[in-house]
Amino acid sequence: MDFEDFIISPRNFKTESWQIGNRITKDIKEDSIVLLFVSDYRGVGGDAEVQDFTAVRNEFYKLSQMDFEIPIVDLGDLVSGKSVQDTHYILQEVLSACHYKRAIPVIVGGSNDFAFSLFSALNFHQKNINYTQISNIISLQQGETINEHTFLGKIFGAKNFSIKNYHHLGYQKHLNEMDSVRLIKEVEFDIIRLAEMMNSTEKTEPFFRKADLVTVNCDAVESFSEPFSMNPQVNGLNRREICAYMKEIGLSENLKSVGIFNYNIYSENQLNHQLLAQMLWYLIEGINIQHSHPKERHYELFYVLIDDRQYAFKRDTFSNLWYFGDDENIENCIPCSRKDFDEAKKGWLNARLTKI
Repeated sequence: MDFEDFIISPRNFKTESWQIGNRITKDIKEDSIVLLFVSDYRGVGGDAEVQDFTAVRNEFYKLSQMDFEIPIVDLGDLVSGKSVQDTHYILQEVLSACHYKRAIPVIVGGSNDFAFSLFSALNFHQKNINYTQISNIISLQQGETINEHTFLGKIFGAKNFSIKNYHHLGYQKHLNEMDSVRLIKEVEFDIIRLAEMMNSTEKTEPFFRKADLVTVNCDAVESFSEPFSMNPQVNGLNRREICAYMKEIGLSENLKSVGIFNYNIYSENQLNHQLLAQMLWYLIEGINIQHSHPKERHYELFYVLIDDRQYAFKRDTFSNLWYFGDDENIENCIPCSRKDFDEAKKGWLNARLTKI
């Protein structure tokens, strides 16, 4: 497939030598970060006309490139298909091309249902996917049409999809029907409320550490004045918190694909464009930090006795991150927090650690 027929190349921006725009290229490179902007909002009741992401790019390109080493690619703007399904198909082809080159695609814009395409494309290349989503809504509605309410049910229900773990972060009780929440809990996936994410990333960092795919619904970010997202909410993660979480996403050891959806591209508020640009910057910073970490790790082993039963915790001596389990292969241990270890010493073991 010739992507030139479906992608509008970004215009050139004049930037200083120290700015990130000075090192951005337009062709997919191996082991790179690939940005692609999507304008199809039909899954959230919007339209599919190509939108102008120039304001976002203008804010993003002028940020510092720091000491980033990973190549950054801006493919441009994806032209929407005749139907939503056509856009999903085209997007999956682009994503697959990125995965073949071990690049990390970062999809910006479009409605939240494009998480389905990210999962589908990644599932073609690997099985047992760890998927973490930040979203204020949990919806498992059924239907032929794919939209922001049905995509998650389609991921869980597809026979050819292989999902190992699903973590849903930022859920707000007053916005959700209980049946979907109850079903997620019955299959023992993790649901984390907004209140547990505020002020610090420490408690929820373990849900990003091994994530292959992370998607962010901008509806989970609070809006003031002009809406930041397509379904604006007065309650949500604040500006500093969402940037901190974008960095945590980048720090994932297994990250293969990222989506930032339901952003209000119709907004004329410069601060909204600035926030989205800085979210991208912190994601890229996290990816660069993770790639600078040594491949060989060493772990301290600790045992805790609870009700005459012994439990093992491991601490990565380089990153100071914690794991539950004593398996020699760290991939078979469960990411946890220092708080989980401290509470275990007091006799209380997080139920999440023993359900597997």
